[in-house]
Amino acid sequence: MPEARVIPLRPDDDPPPPPPATPPGWDEQLAGGLEFLRRRLIGEYDTDEFGFDPDLTDHVLLPGLRPLFHRWFRVETQGLENVPDVGGALVVANHSGTVPVDALMTTVALHDEHPAARRLRLLGADLVFQVPFIGSLARKLGVTLACNEDAERLLSGGELVGVFPEGFKGVGKPFHERYTLQRFGRGGFVSAALRTGTPIVPCAIVGAEEIYPMIGNARTAARLLGLPYFPITPTFPLLGPLGAVPLPSKWFIAFGEPIETASYGPAAADDPMVVFNLTDQVRETIQHSLYRLLLQRRSVFS
Repeated sequence: MPEARVIPLRPDDDPPPPPPATPPGWDEQLAGGLEFLRRRLIGEYDTDEFGFDPDLTDHVLLPGLRPLFHRWFRVETQGLENVPDVGGALVVANHSGTVPVDALMTTVALHDEHPAARRLRLLGADLVFQVPFIGSLARKLGVTLACNEDAERLLSGGELVGVFPEGFKGVGKPFHERYTLQRFGRGGFVSAALRTGTPIVPCAIVGAEEIYPMIGNARTAARLLGLPYFPITPTFPLLGPLGAVPLPSKWFIAFGEPIETASYGPAAADDPMVVFNLTDQVRETIQHSLYRLLLQRRSVFS
């Protein structure tokens, strides 16, 4: 019987694609859930010095965010190759949306779609940690206080750190100012990058502005509740709890080319002109990226 002849692939032939991964069956999911519960009950899990809980993040928090990422906002990511696979880097993004959902979607994008499955360690405002339950949950997701000391410790430890320098000015701006960046503060994030010699990755997010279009601000209610603003949107508070459902806008998250800081040296962190120029460069890069992404989007919802 003649032997089968093997025809070698030519250099320009593409190998056949691997078969798609089979999703775990219900029995495997059940076994995984029971194993997770066992670890939680006996305390067989670790947290770092900031309170980050990888076990809870991977098995509860990220799975809870993925339906929003894939089905509701249909997030498309660009420029993931600009985020380093290893080592510290500072991701700087625009902030918007009345509720900071943009930070959560960026976390999912970098963990699920980056080749190295990078974890984004977000820097949060004091208010985040003052809200019962939310503050504790944020810590477990890897969020820490937005201060230079914590940022520098994370960057020096090789972590990917996320910062939204517009703060509440960005997330709480009125709808008519959408996609117009607010002031970036005093450039504390640039100082942290300079002291640690880590690159700055500008990140532009389109889509978050439309999830809760803020058409008014009830300042009296905000003062009574101790909040930076109290949003009035087309659906909230008119529709009550239903008004808390975000609109299904189409999202793009784009990571720009990294801006290196190592050549400046740590002493440059104390030079106001260097800090100002780098801050302005990052801000202008993000603003131009926003304009480009808006041109790519066919409409708010597609």
